[in-house]
Formats: sequence, C-alpha cells, structure tokens
Amino acid sequence: MNSFVITANPPSSTAEPVVTNDGWFPDLSPAEVRNACRLGGTVTSDRLRPALMDAMLAVNAELAEYQHEQQSRWGYASLGDVPAPAIGGKSAKLLYYARAVHYGLMADLAEAYRNLSTLPNGTGKEDQVMQALVVEVDEHRRKQRWAISDLLGRARCTVELL
Repeated sequence: MNSFVITANPPSSTAEPVVTNDGWFPDLSPAEVRNACRLGGTVTSDRLRPALMDAMLAVNAELAEYQHEQQSRWGYASLGDVPAPAIGGKSAKLLYYARAVHYGLMADLAEAYRNLSTLPNGTGKEDQVMQALVVEVDEHRRKQRWAISDLLGRARCTVELL
C-alpha cells in the first residue's frame, strides 16, 4: 500500500495582494480566504482572485440598500463603523460579511470545478459525486444566506414551496 499523498501548496501570501473593496465594505486577503475556506493550493491564484472579486461584488450588491441606509441615514463611513458586538476584537458585521463572501466563493468554486473531467470515470460513482456536489453547493448558498441575514439583523428563514 502506498502512503504517498500529493498536496498542493498555496502561494505565499506576498504573491497574492489584498483584494481592495469599495471603501465601505472591507478589503479581503486571498491568504486569509484560502485559510478560512480550506482551499490550500488547489485553487490557483489566477482563479482565486477573480472568483473572490465576483463573490465580493455579489455580496456587495445584495447589501447595497443596507450600505446606502447606513451611510446616508446614520453617517457610518464603513461597515466596521456600524455598531455591533465585537468577537475576538473584530466587529460582528465584518465577520458576517467575510462569512457571506467565503460561502459564496466556495459555492461558485464548487460549481466551476464540477466538470466531468474531475469525476471518477467509469467507476459508476459519477452520479454520487454529482449529487454530493449539488448538496455542497446548496449548503454553501444556505450558509451565505444566513450570514447576510445575520449581518442585516434579520431572522434566518428558509421557505420552500412544494
């Protein structure tokens, strides 16, 4: 039995510059995102950066009305300025934002990487792998929705029509 395991090493954190946001929402570090999402080196820098920007844009768009209200009505200069409990010295609002981006990113990457070339060909497990990927994507989307609800101070709610 062979115990040799191949692992992909992530790039150095200096090789991946911080992804700057719009000034109100926080910037995110690809190295921290890799760690939080357990990506390691399996996702190249060339694929992570645009996927991270896309996830940030999607979450920013969903929170645009909230951002506008916080800026115009209350005068908060950034999401970190919005009053919230602090955990580990960091605003809960910032933690929820990062979580929403992380889960959106992971869902997008799982969808992007679920092509047939990654499936165990001819083993009869293709359907099982595809079903597991669908469940994984759904789970990430659900957790993203929860993070956005938590940031907005709304109750988590899942409704399905049968």
